[in-house]
Amino acid sequence: MKNEAAPDLNFFVLLAKLGSMSATARELGVTPPAVTRRLSQMEQRLGVRLVNRTTRRISLTNEGELYLAQASDILHRIRDMEESVASGRAEPKGLLRVNATPGFGRTRIAPIVSRFAHAYPEVEVELHLTDRPISLAEEAYDLAIRFGELPDTRLTARRLMKNRRFLCASPAYLKQAGEPQTPQELHRHRCILHRQNDDVYGTWRLLKGRTVELVKVRGAVSSNDGDIVLNWALDGHGIVQRSEWDVAKYLESGRLREVMPGYTLPSADLYLYYLSRRNLPAKMRAFIDFLVQEFKST
Repeated sequence: MKNEAAPDLNFFVLLAKLGSMSATARELGVTPPAVTRRLSQMEQRLGVRLVNRTTRRISLTNEGELYLAQASDILHRIRDMEESVASGRAEPKGLLRVNATPGFGRTRIAPIVSRFAHAYPEVEVELHLTDRPISLAEEAYDLAIRFGELPDTRLTARRLMKNRRFLCASPAYLKQAGEPQTPQELHRHRCILHRQNDDVYGTWRLLKGRTVELVKVRGAVSSNDGDIVLNWALDGHGIVQRSEWDVAKYLESGRLREVMPGYTLPSADLYLYYLSRRNLPAKMRAFIDFLVQEFKST
């Protein structure tokens, strides 16, 4: 790799992340024309166009997407190399970037991060909460905490918590609308829908023994926010599909009742994901051990 290529990797990853010449200029503390010149010099050196420019935003060409993927991988490897060399030090140290889902991240992961930060003051933890699917390598996250298994074979997965899913509704709704006994009866009920990532919208998967039934449901309200759909269920708007950690206290108090307990739904176990590597940095080993112990004690 030519000497001038190394600093360009960080520049291009930042440009792709921010998606704007002006935003990149502000981040780097330079003028927008300076960013444009640097990008043009990169493209001239490589002999390809990396970016399609518009007045407000940029988009990557096919060559730009390839460059971004490999640049992110190289930078991650460099960071891994440096941290692996330094991992023999007594105390974990450095930046740790963690990703989690918004609701669970706020209520469960953020307090754990707080306790970890007190225990390991030399580790700087960045906790990012996102609903969308992420790429650990391309977005430079060290760890992700997610419900359900991810199909990426490059990742190491460690289960933190078992987590069943239930159909449930408020007693007021069930008193007014009746309680369904079979999946087919869900068609005549109001169901509260959670629009989530690439899940098949409005289709619930119910299992009884080896039989799997896919049921298309409908309702008057839907949202992409899990807390909102839960509150709507508590308000009596219909039947909702939620996970155990989310509704256990309401089932126990009686504010919600489980519907069709003879059927099961696909589980949503909680997993910790990280890129497979031979020697984990000390900060990652410390955080993983801390997180596992926290969930064992709850």
